[in-house]
Amino acid sequence: MAKIIHFDEEARRGMERGLDLLANTVKVTLGPKGRNVVLDKQWGAPSITNDGVSIAKEIELEDPFERIGAELVKEVAKKTDDVAGDGTTTATVLAQALVKEGLRNVVAGANPIALRRGIDLAVDAVVKQLLADAKEVETREEIAATAGISAGDKEIGELIAEALDKVGKEGVVTVEESNTFGTELELTEGMSFDKGYLSPYFVTDPERQEVVLEDAYVLLVESKISNVKDLLPLLEKVMQTGKPLAIIAEDIEGEALATLVVNKIRGTFKSAAVKAPGFGDRRKEMLQDMAVLTGGQVISETVGLKVENAEIAMLGQARKVVMTKDSTTIVEGAGTAEDIKARVSTIKTQIENSTSDYDREKLQERLAKLAGGVAVIKSGAATEVELKERKQRIEDAVLNAKAAVEEGIVAGGGVALLQAADTVFETLELEGDEATGAQIVKIAVAAPLKQIAENAGLEGGVVAEKVRSLPAGEGLNAATGNYEDLLAAGIADPVKVTRSALQNAASIAGLFLTTEAVVANKPEPPSAGHDDAAAGMGGMY
Repeated sequence: MAKIIHFDEEARRGMERGLDLLANTVKVTLGPKGRNVVLDKQWGAPSITNDGVSIAKEIELEDPFERIGAELVKEVAKKTDDVAGDGTTTATVLAQALVKEGLRNVVAGANPIALRRGIDLAVDAVVKQLLADAKEVETREEIAATAGISAGDKEIGELIAEALDKVGKEGVVTVEESNTFGTELELTEGMSFDKGYLSPYFVTDPERQEVVLEDAYVLLVESKISNVKDLLPLLEKVMQTGKPLAIIAEDIEGEALATLVVNKIRGTFKSAAVKAPGFGDRRKEMLQDMAVLTGGQVISETVGLKVENAEIAMLGQARKVVMTKDSTTIVEGAGTAEDIKARVSTIKTQIENSTSDYDREKLQERLAKLAGGVAVIKSGAATEVELKERKQRIEDAVLNAKAAVEEGIVAGGGVALLQAADTVFETLELEGDEATGAQIVKIAVAAPLKQIAENAGLEGGVVAEKVRSLPAGEGLNAATGNYEDLLAAGIADPVKVTRSALQNAASIAGLFLTTEAVVANKPEPPSAGHDDAAAGMGGMY
């Protein structure tokens, strides 16, 4: 494929145009008075959302240079979402402000490498200050406040705080669509572990990149599965029941994995495979925990069981198994309450008798997974579009609450960033273009606050100057238009969200500023008869 190459200012400006198109679309959603964005879908009804990363994913630009710029900012939003679960719009707004100020200085003759170094040093200093300013989240009310801000709904915040109260701060909280109106909380038996699906072809929900298996059988195997002949007898028995199958084993590879993938793609049989967590004896014990939870048996040669001889009765069952690329959650296994209670009692005894701190810690983790259960928040709405938007908001708020518990909270509304930057810039001793790089950060950190103010119908620059003159922690409550102590008013952001947004935005801004050439694919003109050819390919897979 032919390439187009742009250099210097032309290359950077093309990328900046793409960044601006994406950022300008996303930033209208920021703050309590932010607006929604309607996303057209290839099939079905359009979706309505105020989630930055969801909007960013939908934006595809025609110009190759603009597309590269937009893709880099998508990475900022995605990485912030992966690390903190929220703050994607803030990260996008910060990236836009850093790039805009940075390019202005590059045009004026500043050295891009020195600017980048100054930006990195300033960001490190601001992050340290944010961590120093953080207030630990200790009460249920504080969790409810930060989750409520993220969801834009106090009732949802209360529900999430109640959920974390029941399953523990490390517990699993999932969100499901409900056929009824309103939102309710349900506590079920379940467990989660940090291993994701072995192939993206297993995904059943492409939009969320998740595998969701309803009313599923669960096969637990202590060894590797590579030979499809070992697996076929059991697969045929499960296929006759019409239920999906989740396989959790040491590993699934080769033709065994390929067979599962091919059958999933063809729609013959719904299944998914995941590696069992842990190593050695710890993996055996965790598989046994899952067996108790799901009412199944671990297929292990040490007790004389082989996969090729496995029967349906040996499989566990669960109301739902959800796999992402990083984790797996089993909800409402078919194990009896008595068996789970006995297993929990055994683990507690092992904890009491353990002499190793490390072993005790791992046993505590297992106990929390098995005894904590899974909190399921069921959300309903009047229409399909509203249902999806509401579910997404609740999922973001759950991650936001967990981030708050992890690293603490700071004043929300973009205030913490601005005030932390003002505090540290007096102590930074930089010279030349490095000092200019630091100054770029000082200007850019005001961007989220300004955007929140503008979305609320206020003058951003005036609000930023006013907040700079206020004591630490005080700022604009955009919902009411008052200036007050934001933490006392329940307006807080998790430090993890705020710092991740700044760090990821600075990383991409540094790449923008130091780019000297861009090599892009030359768009190909549509060939004659293209549509006719495409129309004739309907039967191919």
